[in-house]
Amino acid sequence: MNIQIRTLIEEDKVDWFRLWVRYQAFYRSTIPDSISELTWCRFADPAEPMVAFGAFAKSTLVGIVHAIYHRSTWTEGDYCYLQDLFADAACRGQGVGRALIEHVCEQARVRGASQIYWLTHESNAQAILLYDHVAERSGFLQYRMLL
Repeated sequence: MNIQIRTLIEEDKVDWFRLWVRYQAFYRSTIPDSISELTWCRFADPAEPMVAFGAFAKSTLVGIVHAIYHRSTWTEGDYCYLQDLFADAACRGQGVGRALIEHVCEQARVRGASQIYWLTHESNAQAILLYDHVAERSGFLQYRMLL
């Protein structure tokens, strides 16, 4: 599959939202539209540490990835948290996820980041197959408290 990756722009919003809703459904989650709108606005704000990229096949958006840059107490360069990665179900296994990860890595290097990292659910077997080929598991477990 011939995939082009680029920063999402205003004209991509409807297609982004379509995939964003499918991503939420995949994880059995629902994010209020007001938060999705806020998120989209943050992507467009150069003062925000958040970015969004899209994978396009023949001008159709087939995958999205969001990343957030933040400081670390362990390194001089920022860390890049790859927060959301989603490929349309019809395109899975065709290199969309890998291309999006590689693009985020390239952009993180350009920004001087020291590390890129992400999480996935333990039940996401197809994604884990890819992730085990492109990165190493940290061995850390995630704990959280909702506020």
